Amino acid sequence: MPNITHEVELMIRRSSVFFLALATAILPLSANADTVPDQLTETLSVNGQRMPVERVEPTPLEGIFSVRLESGETFYSNASGSHFLVGDLYDNSGEGLVNLTEQSRNQERATAIEEIPESERVVFRGTQPTRATVVVFTDPTCPYCAQLHEQVPELNERGIEIHYLAFPRSGMNGAAARTMQQIWCADNSGDAMTRAKQGEALTNASSCDNPVAAQYDLGMQLGVQGTPALILPDGRLVPGYVPPQRLADMLGLDD
Repeated sequence: MPNITHEVELMIRRSSVFFLALATAILPLSANADTVPDQLTETLSVNGQRMPVERVEPTPLEGIFSVRLESGETFYSNASGSHFLVGDLYDNSGEGLVNLTEQSRNQERATAIEEIPESERVVFRGTQPTRATVVVFTDPTCPYCAQLHEQVPELNERGIEIHYLAFPRSGMNGAAARTMQQIWCADNSGDAMTRAKQGEALTNASSCDNPVAAQYDLGMQLGVQGTPALILPDGRLVPGYVPPQRLADMLGLDD
């Protein structure tokens, strides 16, 4: 029997359809005070299979609700759950085209990151006063992660702290996951991170209580698809290597 929930999640993840909330759209754009219908939060199903709904919220479109699954995927539904819209919701206001879905994702990412204690991060901070903190999902086998790590001293000099989270690209059964567990289990996790990214084989144990698997799962939920993946303080997700000056510009930092 096919996994309908998984199929719907894949459909949402892969969709390139954009739902534009234009002033001339068929559905009117207005402040929506719709009460969230119980059938969306409690009994939403596809082909008879219950969908793992985390929460449902009204949108600016009357009668249309934002549905977030436990996997982190978001889609839109009418009140009865009989019709879905897959893609991003935009507001074509006087400020120009604004991606409301991405704004919501940013808020969710920022909140999720705030809940991770510093003790579960591998932190690199310099002697300069901290002006911004950037969280980086990383993999020690990733060449661009190594390139970014080489720039950490310069970033620290600019007042940018780097907080690493684990995201083994090959999953939790690969060699990278074991190396990351060794990093988090090391007496000096920062030194172990640097040595691993320089290609050195770590020899310490990997069997301590560590957050690698939980951070990998979190990265998947937040939309991380590769490494490095940077989460800025406002929750924006920036994939790939970013040179120090460009990152400083994105953070609004002046030299």
